[in-house]
Amino acid sequence: MGHMDEKILAVLNEAEKASVPLVICDGPVRVGSRFYEFEQQAFWDNKVCLPIPKDFVDMPEHLRSLKYPYQQRPQIIKSDESGSINFTLSRIDQDLQDQWVKQLTAGMKAAIKKANPANVFYTDGVETVGEKQIGYFEFKSPALDGFLYHLMFFLALEGKMVMGTFACPYAEYEDWREIAFQVMRTVSVTEADKGEEQG
Repeated sequence: MGHMDEKILAVLNEAEKASVPLVICDGPVRVGSRFYEFEQQAFWDNKVCLPIPKDFVDMPEHLRSLKYPYQQRPQIIKSDESGSINFTLSRIDQDLQDQWVKQLTAGMKAAIKKANPANVFYTDGVETVGEKQIGYFEFKSPALDGFLYHLMFFLALEGKMVMGTFACPYAEYEDWREIAFQVMRTVSVTEADKGEEQG
């Protein structure tokens, strides 16, 4: 009897996984074997907001320099307790307007391809989120201990470029891919109104 119960439980578990919509703004969502609760977090004087798991923390400085050994590491790095799953954001001093996002995204993809021909690229495109154009691409890259999955996205903030990334071990990409895209698709941007009333 016990064996049958286990089988039924496994089937129910799969059915539950298939029927539970993973909507990160509606409450805790199951990612892999655990649940994460996402909360809106604001950066740069509330100009950019996006949902990030509550238990993700700012990556400690010593880990930042290990994981991002180059000088221009991301300004904001939110990671899980293992440091292997990260959301990052950077403001880059490069001019960018909404209408250039597609061109910039293609250029960034080409540069990453050239820098490491071993990278395997998947989808790319430009989506309208709120009133902003967000360009993105996703790829798999070789790492010291296997492969990593990345989603990179780009948008304009007050005439300059913002770059966001999500990265996780490739073994976990099936669990996280849809979640990473939801985070990208719920980014909200508040720009200083250029025609502010004088008061």
